[in-house]
Amino acid sequence: MRIRSVARVVLYGVIALAIVGVGCKHPAPVTPAAAPAPPPPPPQPTVTLQATPANVQRGQAATLRWSSTNATALTLAPGVGNVSPEGNTSVTPNDSVTYTITAMGPGGSATATARVTVTVPPPPPVAAAPAPSMEELFAKGVKDAYFDFDKADIRPDTRSALAETAGFLKSYPQVKVMIEGHCDERGSTEYNLALGDRRAQATKDFLVSLGVASDRMQTVSYGKERPFCTEHAEDCWQQNRRGHFLMVR
Repeated sequence: MRIRSVARVVLYGVIALAIVGVGCKHPAPVTPAAAPAPPPPPPQPTVTLQATPANVQRGQAATLRWSSTNATALTLAPGVGNVSPEGNTSVTPNDSVTYTITAMGPGGSATATARVTVTVPPPPPVAAAPAPSMEELFAKGVKDAYFDFDKADIRPDTRSALAETAGFLKSYPQVKVMIEGHCDERGSTEYNLALGDRRAQATKDFLVSLGVASDRMQTVSYGKERPFCTEHAEDCWQQNRRGHFLMVR
């Protein structure tokens, strides 16, 4: 009987321990839910810019063309301002310039550049002055012979003038001349016609001595009939005492 009592005690102890163990058991830990992944960053903007043509002369135009991605605002400088995400515009710079386009968006900003080189056109060629006419050359290169009162002698100053005339005539051998003999108003008509003739002939002879062919020169006397000056004074009379040249065609 004693043995059974002991067995009961042991059995009751085991049951009590089992009951206590069940009452003290902790619940299993709960794993928390994973946090959602952050959204990807917004894409970086991109932009391109081209100038066509890249080299122009002052006053000519160039075309700027651009395109972009992921941009919400674009600015083109200098001188253009806000532009659409894609497009083109014409520019006419006075001097060489670098254009810069800036694209901005949620993902940041980007830039691109294009340079337009402006050259100054050369000045137009200066028109060549027209060649002087033979009449102009004749008036500049041929000098009249002046004489003293009632004389037909070649004076020293007249020698210098006729040397220039001879130089012109030898430079232009196609030119022929008429040498007119003139006198001032003093003396008779007949006397002055004869004096004028001597003056024209003396002028011709001097040119022949300088190498001008005789057959290129004719002579005529007008005496006092065709004065260059009509005042009654020595200065005026001197202008009328001359061997005068005309070009003969």
